[in-house]
This record gives sequence, structure tokens and C-alpha cells, in this order.
Amino acid sequence: MTALNQSKERADIDIESIVEQVQSGDTRAYAEIIRCFQKQIYIYCYYMLGTKEEAEDASQDIFIKGLENIHRFSYTVSLSAWLYKIAHHHCIDVIKAKNKGYKFWLNMKQEQVKQTQAPIPEYDEMVHRLLENLRVDEKRILLLRSIEEYSFDEIAAIMDMKAATVRKKYERLRKKLMKENMLGGDIYGHSFKIGG
Repeated sequence: MTALNQSKERADIDIESIVEQVQSGDTRAYAEIIRCFQKQIYIYCYYMLGTKEEAEDASQDIFIKGLENIHRFSYTVSLSAWLYKIAHHHCIDVIKAKNKGYKFWLNMKQEQVKQTQAPIPEYDEMVHRLLENLRVDEKRILLLRSIEEYSFDEIAAIMDMKAATVRKKYERLRKKLMKENMLGGDIYGHSFKIGG
């Protein structure tokens, strides 16, 4: 067993014991779960919602919902997949409530430039341009597969879909983006994870 696999296995065991503590009533142990997953959940929310403030608010709400529902969690999926499922549903609710037309995606770059008063780095600009031209379901699949590197089965569990449907949607999205050459062809083509 490699050192990386040993540390991942140790982290999984630690998370399991922390979940057991929280489920037994030790809510202070939940702070460790937040520490382990807050960055990933925040990034997911940021790319789904478009602003730092909304991502911060959503992340807090997601972890509160996680704590309120931790007694329902079981290891049919990983804890991170379970949290992403909560994040997924929460972000969709926020998007629907905010603007049914999803117009905020069009203004995202302008808002970010105003907030930072600095130009957006080239890669960030490319990511934002890419995301603003995608439908919401395409964004979710792309973020979960290419950024978070979830399997099709895990994405299916998060999005309440069949794994085969997720795989087909991902392949169509991949072909669409390569055809439109939005990712710079071969330069960014490696960003797409292929396989299970």
C-alpha cells in the first residue's frame, strides 16, 4: 500500500469516527467535518452561484443542513458525495429563487472585476467564459467530474440521475466544448477526465 493510499485510508477512518461522534450527539466534532470539506464546497458553490458572498452564505447553509441531517447519513456514498448532494440541491434552490433566467451568469465577470479592481487571470477568465455558456445541468456535471473528479456513479447519486445518463451527458458536453474549441483545443483538453 502506497503512502498516499495509507493517508487516504486513515483520513476515511478519521471521518468515519467523527461522523459517529456527531451522530452520537457530540456536535462540536462537526467542526472537523467543516474544516475538511469547506474549501471544496465553497468552490462548488462559487462556480454554481457566481459571487463570493453567495458562495459563503450557501456554504454556511449547506453545513447547517448537513448537521441537521447527519443522523440520516449512512455510508452508501462517501460523506463528501453526501455533502455535495446537499450543496447541489441548495444551489439549485438559490438559483431558482434569485433569477429564473440565470442572467446573473452574464454579469459575473464584471462584478468580479469591480470587487477586486484587478484584471481576472487568463485561466479564471477562460473558466468563467466556459461556464457562462453552459446550461446549469452541464455546469454541475463539468464541475463534479472535471474539477472534483467524482465518478459517474457518485455524480449520479448527487444529482439523482442514472450513472449511464450522467456519462452520456458528460460525453456530449465534452464533444460540444471540443467542437466549439472553447478550451483551447489540446491545451485544455486534458481537463476532461475520461473513463469511470
